[in-house]
Amino acid sequence: MGSSASNRTEATDESAGEIKHICVVGAGPVGLGAIKIVKDAPEFKEGKWTVTAFEARDNLGGIWYPAPADADPPLTALYDSLTTNTPHPLMSYTSYPCAPGTPLYPPASTVLAYLHDYAKTFDLLPHIRFNTGVTSMHWNPQTRKWNVTVTSGEIQQFDLVLIANGHYRVPRIPATKGLDAWRARGKVTHSAWYRRPEDYTGKIVVVGGGYSGMDVASETRPFAKVVIHSITGASPEDEDGGKFKTRGRVAEYLDASEGTVVFEDGTTESGIDHVILATGYQFNFPFLSEPEVVSSLPAPVPPIPPALHNTTYHIFPLAKHLFPLTTSYPPSSLAFLGLPLRVAPLPLAEIQTQAALKVFTDPSALDVQKEADALRARYESFRSDKGDNEVAIADAWFRFGFKEQFDYRDELYEFVGTEYRIPQWERELFEQKDLLREKCRELERRGEAEAWLRGVGSGSDPVQEWADFMWKVLQGSDATKG
Repeated sequence: MGSSASNRTEATDESAGEIKHICVVGAGPVGLGAIKIVKDAPEFKEGKWTVTAFEARDNLGGIWYPAPADADPPLTALYDSLTTNTPHPLMSYTSYPCAPGTPLYPPASTVLAYLHDYAKTFDLLPHIRFNTGVTSMHWNPQTRKWNVTVTSGEIQQFDLVLIANGHYRVPRIPATKGLDAWRARGKVTHSAWYRRPEDYTGKIVVVGGGYSGMDVASETRPFAKVVIHSITGASPEDEDGGKFKTRGRVAEYLDASEGTVVFEDGTTESGIDHVILATGYQFNFPFLSEPEVVSSLPAPVPPIPPALHNTTYHIFPLAKHLFPLTTSYPPSSLAFLGLPLRVAPLPLAEIQTQAALKVFTDPSALDVQKEADALRARYESFRSDKGDNEVAIADAWFRFGFKEQFDYRDELYEFVGTEYRIPQWERELFEQKDLLREKCRELERRGEAEAWLRGVGSGSDPVQEWADFMWKVLQGSDATKG
């Protein structure tokens, strides 16, 4: 132990004056936030750090940058009508609010313009290499750096890698009996390929009760002959004279030629022309492989596994949902940004990057034993609910509840040493975001949305203005009466 510690000290002394190089994988919303936070660091401003982001596409924006559904899988799951499912005052970067008068739930084009404005305002573009994807990365124990290979074949060395490639690219296809035969007949597509509701005119089944599933089922309703929305655990219900049906989980796909499916309650539907699977996405890091990352489920905990596992449902084990708890490379050299689901990703990206930089500059800030204990406790909490179903535990790992996401961010604020904590109104309004979305849609239907929005966010305290406005919309107050 003494010799090892001595060697680390000597290495630190020798590299004290060395410029440190930071890599960001991806220039979507999370990657852009990471670049900005690195640029804010005093080490960057003093010329001690550099930051380079590699983006496989020809422009920034990630999921918000449109692309046709002609790749397998498509470059983005963005459908034509997509709007945010979180009001922008709760989802925007904390350092850069949306412009005054922006609709609370802006369309994708507005979000993309916002990301471009953010990149321009903070001069992020010079640090992004477009049309350059990362193909592989491996830890070099001799140099104690990551060898990062990009699509040109070039290999660069980095001291820290921040992974921000997103998790809405590779579709998750359920292992439902008979589904493969339907897919072979071309009767099934994932919502990643969905773009326009008018493309679906027959009798269709939409599988999935998340935001995408709800949007697709609602949008296709005026165009399809019959829409059957399959949601696990849902009670059967028919609307509009049987043209819109709610059913439970699909238990089996029978003969594809007859278009018959069986639901979890034993009921059937026949004559189905097409199935749209809104069944989520896999965690996918094609540039990471063994020995750094193992593509399998880890053994049950305890013990904490010594290697990092990508189960496609979660990445495990990660301290603070960020840092690999491995022994083959230092946790301070690698961080996975933006993995938690059902959260506001942009402000999370900022504070996660700050936490990653804290550990990068001071590896001792990460208490490995404490983090391992926290992982075991989290695992046990899920096991008490999921039993020995390791896939179910993995699937639940990053699905944060309303309270959990804010507690997590506050924990990171405390970890990096800032006094900021998320205000109570933000927590409360996030829980109301679905109702608020319906209220906003009602204002749009009545043609009143523009009048309500006029001037909001242009005062001396735009954050508070937006908070007051959201409460006003929820309460249905007349905008003309203040």
